[in-house]
Amino acid sequence: MSFNIGLSGLFAANKQLDVTGNNIANVATTGFKSSRAEFEDVYSATRLGTGSKTVGNGVRLANVSQQFTQGDVSNTGNVLDMGIQGNGFFVLNNNGSLTYTRAGTFKTDKDGYVTNSDGTARLQGYGVDSSGKIVNGVLTDLRIDTSNLAPKSTSNVSSTINLNSTSPVIDQTVAANKFDPSKTETFTKSFSTPIFDTQGNQHTMDQYMVKTGANTWDTYTLIDGRNPDGSDPKVTAPIASTMSFDSTGKLTSVSTPVTPPTTPPTSVISSDLKITNWTPGSVTNGVWTANGAAADPAGLTIAMANTTQFNADTARSIPSQNGYATGQITNLTIDGSGVLLANFSNNQTKPIGQISLASFTNEQGLQPVGGSSWKETYTSGIPGYDAPQTGTLGSIVSNSLEESNVNLTNELVDLIKGQSNYQANAKTISTESTIMQTIIQMA
Repeated sequence: MSFNIGLSGLFAANKQLDVTGNNIANVATTGFKSSRAEFEDVYSATRLGTGSKTVGNGVRLANVSQQFTQGDVSNTGNVLDMGIQGNGFFVLNNNGSLTYTRAGTFKTDKDGYVTNSDGTARLQGYGVDSSGKIVNGVLTDLRIDTSNLAPKSTSNVSSTINLNSTSPVIDQTVAANKFDPSKTETFTKSFSTPIFDTQGNQHTMDQYMVKTGANTWDTYTLIDGRNPDGSDPKVTAPIASTMSFDSTGKLTSVSTPVTPPTTPPTSVISSDLKITNWTPGSVTNGVWTANGAAADPAGLTIAMANTTQFNADTARSIPSQNGYATGQITNLTIDGSGVLLANFSNNQTKPIGQISLASFTNEQGLQPVGGSSWKETYTSGIPGYDAPQTGTLGSIVSNSLEESNVNLTNELVDLIKGQSNYQANAKTISTESTIMQTIIQMA
């Protein structure tokens, strides 16, 4: 009996050494989770139980459990290197077979799909619709689209403007004061804003502010130095919109004459300026020609609601407008919620997907399949998928990798313990052998 007990101890000590050795071997493996050998004692038993005087039959390996503690996340500088700060798992798809990993060493294949390091499985996440909105709920292969970002024509321009209430009035009934964009004395201040047509061509929109009364200002809008319809402002006089302010300097209305003029004359009163007759073009050698593009179908709205008339310098905040030229992808960034953001040469940023993470009720029930990956089992329970930063899934750290959670110092101590256990069990067998030899000699 003692031989069997010693042999079971040798087997257990050997397994302990195997597990410890495997941990040490993977101390530098990205996303690796250390294992622990767990043992239980063995008793011989009758149908009525073990009895009170049973010594026992030794030890056996009960389980090799993995320890899913957080590993250190270290910077690598590679945007597709990703670590998880939390309990989630990356989801990989290999021809319909899903695996789960903490190893975030990803790259792109020739088709732009994000894959694991050996290119055999694609990273799963959520796609985007035509408006750039993340479509949650349906897992898909994440792909980095390197095609150009189509241009967008400008439909809205907004800014905050203050017009100095102490500026002198320009009497436009005097011929010399009639508005002329080439004569600075005929206007109080001008502001320029870049805008874009449907083909992504950039144009300059100029707004000229003319103080006409104590609480009234006229504003003239030219595009590329021309009237919006392309006509020469020196030949076809530009149409002015009149801004009215109350005694506190707040804008009360913006009145724009209807074009073409009606009888009697009518105006559109709003807090916005609306340009619906813009024909994009260019001027070559003084001759204006249409460039084949068009304005935004909705027209061009210039928000003026934030205009004031206070006793301060006439100035404008940095304007915002929603158009842009054609853009080429310049780099990729990934935020903590796993959203892949493509940055383009036209200063636009567009989401192209979002990483999905998986969680399990019982992580210990996952089946290791190599490559720092696991598969779902009945014991682990079915996976739950969601975006990073949801619940305990954790956040994504781009340009970084999660290191192995192996504590080398502890493993070396366990190695010494395993060696001692092996030697002690070997001594048990050696002692039993000596006793048997003594008995045989007595006979």
